[in-house]
Amino acid sequence: MNAPNIVSIMKALADKAAADPNRSAITCGDVTVTRAELESRTNRLARAYAERGVTHGRFVTVALPNSVEFYEACIAAWKLGATPQPVSYRLPDRERQAIVELADSALVVGVEQSAHPGRKTVAANFDASAYDDSPLPDVTAPAMKAPTSGGSTGRPKLIVAGDPGIVQVGAPGMGQKVDGVVCVPGPLYHNAPFSFGAGSLFHGNHLVLLPQFDAEATLAAVDKHRADWILFVPTMMSRISRLPEDVKNRYDLSSLTTVWHMAAPCPPWLKEEWCNWLGGEKIFELYAGTEAQAVTIIRGDEWLAHRGSVGRCVTGEMKVLDPDTYEELPPGTVGEIFMRNTRTTYKYLGAEARRSPDGWESLGDMGKIDAEGYVYLTDRRGDMILSGGANIYPAEVEIALSEHPDVVSSAVIGLPDEDLGNRIHAVVQVSKPISEDELRTFLGERLVRYKVPRSFEFTSEPVRDDAGKVRRSALRDERS
Repeated sequence: MNAPNIVSIMKALADKAAADPNRSAITCGDVTVTRAELESRTNRLARAYAERGVTHGRFVTVALPNSVEFYEACIAAWKLGATPQPVSYRLPDRERQAIVELADSALVVGVEQSAHPGRKTVAANFDASAYDDSPLPDVTAPAMKAPTSGGSTGRPKLIVAGDPGIVQVGAPGMGQKVDGVVCVPGPLYHNAPFSFGAGSLFHGNHLVLLPQFDAEATLAAVDKHRADWILFVPTMMSRISRLPEDVKNRYDLSSLTTVWHMAAPCPPWLKEEWCNWLGGEKIFELYAGTEAQAVTIIRGDEWLAHRGSVGRCVTGEMKVLDPDTYEELPPGTVGEIFMRNTRTTYKYLGAEARRSPDGWESLGDMGKIDAEGYVYLTDRRGDMILSGGANIYPAEVEIALSEHPDVVSSAVIGLPDEDLGNRIHAVVQVSKPISEDELRTFLGERLVRYKVPRSFEFTSEPVRDDAGKVRRSALRDERS
């Protein structure tokens, strides 16, 4: 910590609590804690965790739903110099056990002891009120976070941050303010909601969480708390977009100055609709992996001049290579996107990076970079479907499906076919019944014939989670 404005996470939070102890720190549903309450509660909780074996440099697996308690657990870990390792609270015991073993977690929060024999655990709603709430010695976690991969290999993988648990005071970044109001409606076990929510706390923002995503409740939260910054994925934007106009107009969103979306492709029609609704100068898109080797950003009004782009590189470097020969491809040619950074941004536990011979890394995304440096994504390399000799990218079909007013979400996969090798199959969540013929006609006006799914499967249940993620490999395995 050479610069005077660089402090540990615990000091940043303590300083904010001292400066304005009664200001709201976190709200989730009907529960709000002030900065002073958060400081006191997490000091007690840290001592409880220490008694259970949490020490500097260890991982603390946090398996809690969106709640004040979720961030209290993470802050308690940081106060011991440990690293929070968030996972979905819905994970089956077996899947969580594999992650916990890989991390060698000192503590698992949010589960019963029977779920992890031989490991220290604390259940949800743990009461640490009997412990001392005085300040602890100032320490810094060697890694700020260790989320699990959003991939679908079926094997656990941790992405341990290259950044330690430090804060540059007064420089929140990403358009967040100091002492503002930040709304995070997405699941905190995903990297972006977790990271941007945590970062907002370090700079004194009132963090407004939703217990789970709900379109109207999100608008109500922005209105009630006068949020100036919010984070979405396109699935959330689509659900909000489909609310009746009188419902959308019921809430005042004028406090919003920065609206981010990321984590999945955004259909152009939806992006344009939001730019027209809130103003393109407020809408921002980010493309990066949790690994953060390189990052692109584009603002809404800039996007209107470069439709479909995720922006230009602002951190690290990107180039497009032939996925088989690793030769760099000319501008505008689709290939596999490779990245690099001059500093170490992460390390894997349980996996190895895919690297080109010259050391650049790939997250498996296909796309192109034009002559001006704008990046355009097509799909995941592993999700591409080879059908009848043609390469088909599921994301393109899903974007076309999303334009239908009765389609809520979808996932397109390839299923074995004796004639074509793979046939395109669409799992479609609908708000009301649609016939296959109607949907084929609708898609036929938007896609070349060979890209229109050969078969459809309709459901009223969500196909994607609240973070817009879908496990295509699981869908394929269930139907093959």
